[in-house]
Amino acid sequence: MITIGSVKIDIHEKERALNGRYALDSADGVKRLLRDYHALCERRYKGDYAASDILLDLHTAIERAGLTNRQRLALRLVFVDDLTQTDAGIALGRLTGKQSSKQTVNRLIAVATAKIARVFESWARMGEGYSLTVNETEGER
Repeated sequence: MITIGSVKIDIHEKERALNGRYALDSADGVKRLLRDYHALCERRYKGDYAASDILLDLHTAIERAGLTNRQRLALRLVFVDDLTQTDAGIALGRLTGKQSSKQTVNRLIAVATAKIARVFESWARMGEGYSLTVNETEGER
């Protein structure tokens, strides 16, 4: 019988580090992830599989979150196109025909990130690779 040694490389280390950095079951964690969107894209192109996985999950969560078109646009304008919320409000107004202020964009982003966080939370509850960071007893009050 041949005994094969154990592998000393932790292949999930980067993945756990990303999951720990972004508490994706909270709107703030999702916002943090969205703010790092460009850096994660760059890491993905350099072969970082963990960055690829988290970006793919982010896109899937956005699709499943049931966002309105205005919420999607607000996210794209601020986090992908790097516009300020004021400039995003102007662009959103042009694109949708509805005048939008900085406060409107802020509200759209807040609601959208909360919806996305709920998707990540449901994945965590189903054991889909994410862990819960929100204290469950706080939610029961």
